[in-house]
Amino acid sequence: MKKIIRVAALGGAVALALAACGSAPDEPGEATGGGDSTAAGADFTGCMVSDFGGFDDNSFNQSGLAGLERAETELGIGTKTAESTDAGQYTTNIDSMVQAGCDLIITVGFNLADATAASADADPDQHFALIDSGVDPARDNVKPLLFNTQEAAFLAGYVAAAVSQTGKVATFGGMQFPSVTIFMDGFYDGVQQYNEDNGAAVEVLGWDKDAQAGTFAETFELGGQGTAVSEALIAQGADVILPVAGPVAEETLAAAQAAGNVYVIGVDSDAFEQPKYAQYQGIILTSVLKGISSAVFDTIASTVDGSFSSEPYVGTLENDGVGLAPFHDLESSVPADVVTKVDELRQQIVSGDLVVESPSQN
Repeated sequence: MKKIIRVAALGGAVALALAACGSAPDEPGEATGGGDSTAAGADFTGCMVSDFGGFDDNSFNQSGLAGLERAETELGIGTKTAESTDAGQYTTNIDSMVQAGCDLIITVGFNLADATAASADADPDQHFALIDSGVDPARDNVKPLLFNTQEAAFLAGYVAAAVSQTGKVATFGGMQFPSVTIFMDGFYDGVQQYNEDNGAAVEVLGWDKDAQAGTFAETFELGGQGTAVSEALIAQGADVILPVAGPVAEETLAAAQAAGNVYVIGVDSDAFEQPKYAQYQGIILTSVLKGISSAVFDTIASTVDGSFSSEPYVGTLENDGVGLAPFHDLESSVPADVVTKVDELRQQIVSGDLVVESPSQN
């Protein structure tokens, strides 16, 4: 029997996403299209506009830029970027890329959806790709790059519950955006799955999936809010924390290290491998991965080859568009039977026998 983990009602945002979505590519890590992409790339300019977190956020902006830079190296394209430091710059930055003659403009993040849609309407021959969001209604010249991160976050929640010594784990977001709460939904459900499988009662602090309400730093920028939120969750007993807040994760890592006996789970990219977080490697349990870099590269490659499509790319566990990072230095802290169980759960999600849903999914 298929088991579905879901909330009772789906809001307008998910209705939009479901209407916009198509199938994900079978092999998202490989370039699509035919012909000599390197030769064609010499006359192609790929451009990117960041969210206000900037390209050094150790998160989705940085991952997107890595995909652009890979395309520059492997496909021989020209590149241009516009780094936003304030939300008021989105329209101006996108317009600057249009004026620069970009063949494809990739905008990073849910926050840029409205500005992207407006520019797409003003320049119907301009190709866009939008990370972590679609546009309403869909446009023929805008390709959404979407990720069902609740699937991978489910596995992270299961592991968090399994290794917790206090019986309390936590998650919080930067701001309450769908691309944030989708992580929190999956994490919450993973903890519930662990409780069901093991007759346990591990508590999730910071998020109530049914109510779609919880704790947010109200920023994605360093400034102390992440420290305050993290310290409060630790004071309540949380010994594993999933911060879905971009650069704010650094404040969670510092708070966890200062408290002792607290683990942190990264998002988007493998936090363990980020040089900026090297001093925290001993407390990074794992990370919920999004294949943003590969999705960006593949979208550029197909556009270079003349096969741009507005059909959404959707990253899943099945196509490796999302995933769970290794446990690295904490591998011995995760019991072998839990590792086996997590692999079984992954296979069940891939096969469709276990469906993990979120109001924010694609």
